Amino acid sequence: MSARIALDARITRQLSAGMQTYVRELAARLPLAAPDLEFVLFNDGGNFGWAEHVRLPLAIRAAKPALTHYMSQYTPLFMPRPYVVTIHDLIHLTFPENFKRKVGPYYRTLVRSVAARAARVITDDARTVVDLQRFLAVAPEKVRVVPLGVADIFLKPAVPHRGARPYFLYSGNHREHKDLATLIAAWTALPESDAVDLLITGIDDIGAARFATHNRKLVMLGDIPASELAGYYAGAVALVHPALREGFGLPMLEAMAAGCPVIACDAALPSVLQGAALTFLARDAGEASRAMQRVLSDQGQRMKLVNEGRARAAQFTWDRCARETANVYREVLEESTG
Repeated sequence: MSARIALDARITRQLSAGMQTYVRELAARLPLAAPDLEFVLFNDGGNFGWAEHVRLPLAIRAAKPALTHYMSQYTPLFMPRPYVVTIHDLIHLTFPENFKRKVGPYYRTLVRSVAARAARVITDDARTVVDLQRFLAVAPEKVRVVPLGVADIFLKPAVPHRGARPYFLYSGNHREHKDLATLIAAWTALPESDAVDLLITGIDDIGAARFATHNRKLVMLGDIPASELAGYYAGAVALVHPALREGFGLPMLEAMAAGCPVIACDAALPSVLQGAALTFLARDAGEASRAMQRVLSDQGQRMKLVNEGRARAAQFTWDRCARETANVYREVLEESTG
């Protein structure tokens, strides 16, 4: 008989867009990536209440899995063992001033306890291994780094978006650690002769109109579905990602897959994409602006980034992520049966 794996596949309000993508992609691909394993999905319930802390662990226990995978740090306090847990990043503890005061204690108590009892902790990038040890005292030998994947739609040729002028693009949320102020400062520092817009996904919570001049505009795009986002990537001069830190930073991988050069804060670029993007130091708007100018004016540099990015992104698919995740399950199962 194949080993039964329980997947906590809940899509809750607490999960970011990237975390929701992770859950959906793994839940869909794991059965195909690991036909030797049997998967049982648990989709119902929110976070922090009766459904999470009582109903979910009871339902999982009744299914009698050999192993459970909690796909985010939002887990029951007590759950059947053995289990693995995915912790994408510890940005809430790295920049505590940007989040509610109750977040820190939640991580330092419940999440720390969950990580301590886990058979393995899965994370997206090697840099987070250091954070897990620093903030939650997780032994590095218990952590497995499994890079995220790029959705199929970004690997297919897309019709490039054509705006009124060439444009730089930012895709992501507007939280403080994303440091959009540096991005806007870098864009406004470009020579006035450069008629180039800046397009940012999401609602206009920064007063875009005040940054407009006679030959450039800051455009807020609202929520963009993946089918349209691929075209925005394909048509951009470059994606500029100024975040001070990322767990992985899916937009950078998506942009590379779609043939869009990437300019990123060096502290945000994931390890597996190093060397395929231009980087700048955190909060250094001048260095970021020079990188933007370089891509804007040097077609040879731009095409080099396009080619390197496409080649790198092709290596990181969700199928690969599913296969490597299944290997973590097999590792734990072998230990538990041994």
